[in-house]
Amino acid sequence: MRIEVTPADVAASRYAVSPLGETVSALRLHAGQRASDGLGPWVARTRPAYERLRREVPAVGALLALLRRGGYNADFIQPPPDGTARDFHGELAVVRATPLAQARDELARNLAGPRATPPAYARRIYAAPNVVDLIADAIEAAWQALVEPDWPRLRAILERDLVRRAGRLLAYGWGAAVADLDPRLRWIPGDVGVIEIDSNDPDTHSLAGRGLLFVPTVFGTLIAYVEQPWPYAIVYRASGVAELLGPPDPARPDDALDRLVGRSRAAVLRALALPATTSQLVAQLGLSLGGVGDHLTVLREAGLVSRIRTGRAVRYRRTPLGDALVAD
Repeated sequence: MRIEVTPADVAASRYAVSPLGETVSALRLHAGQRASDGLGPWVARTRPAYERLRREVPAVGALLALLRRGGYNADFIQPPPDGTARDFHGELAVVRATPLAQARDELARNLAGPRATPPAYARRIYAAPNVVDLIADAIEAAWQALVEPDWPRLRAILERDLVRRAGRLLAYGWGAAVADLDPRLRWIPGDVGVIEIDSNDPDTHSLAGRGLLFVPTVFGTLIAYVEQPWPYAIVYRASGVAELLGPPDPARPDDALDRLVGRSRAAVLRALALPATTSQLVAQLGLSLGGVGDHLTVLREAGLVSRIRTGRAVRYRRTPLGDALVAD
C-alpha cells in the first residue's frame, strides 16, 4: 500500500485517541490474536476479568471470531475516530447507529474466504436482527471490564505520544513524523512523498490535501484506514507503554536508585512518569494500598512528587527533582 502526501497535508492532519479501538485491541491481546510485546504483566493482571467476560457475555466470543489478521474485518465494529475527541460512549454510539443492511454486508464480507467456521452460537448472533446491538453490548462489557479501570493512565500515554508526533510533523515534516511509526512502514521522500506500508493492498492512495489522522494505540498494532467513508488514518503503537502498565521485573538487578531509596519506593517513583492515582499505582505495581500511600508520603515530603486534583481524583506526579533522580 502506498499513501501519497504533500506539504499541504501537514496542516490538514489530525490526531485522536480511540477508547473503543483500545477495547477491541485489548480483547484481541487476551485472545492471543496479538503479541503482548511487554504487556504481559497487564494481561496477567486482567486475565480473570477477561475469562469472566468470556463466560458471561457470549457475544464477546462472536466478536473475536470475526477478527483476523491479513483479511477484511467488518468496519462498523472498530471505526476510526473522526478527530472530534469523542469519548468511549460517543464512539460506541457510532457503532450502534450502523444500519442493519450495512452490518449484514460487512459481516458477509468478513466471513467470506477460507477460514475456520465460527461456532454455532456465534453464527446465531450474526443472524440475529439485533446483531449490531449485541456486538456493541460486547464491546461495552469489554470496556468496563478491561480498559475503563486503567483509562486515565492509558489516555495519558496516548496523548503524550500525540503531542510528540504532532510536534515532529510541524517542525520537521513527514519524514520525521512517520519514519519510526512501525517497522512495516517506510518513508519515501520526494516532491510528493510516499508512505509505503507492507500490506495486501497494492493500490496507491492520495491524501490530496485532506491530511492524515494519527491514532496511537497501547494494545493494538499497525492499521491503515483508506476505505471510504472513513478518513485516511494510521493506527500505530504508542511509545513508552510497557514500563507504565505492569509491575517491575523482579529479576532486574537493583540499580543506584533502588539502593538509594529502596526498591519499592523507586518503583513508585519510576511509575510516576505519568500522573497516577494511588489505586492505579497499587494495580500497576502489585503493592498494598498502605504501602503505596506510605511511599508517596515520603516522596512528597522529599520534594520528589507532588499532588494534583482532577475532579474528585487525586493524582501524583514527579517533580523536576524526581525526574532528575530517575533519569539515567
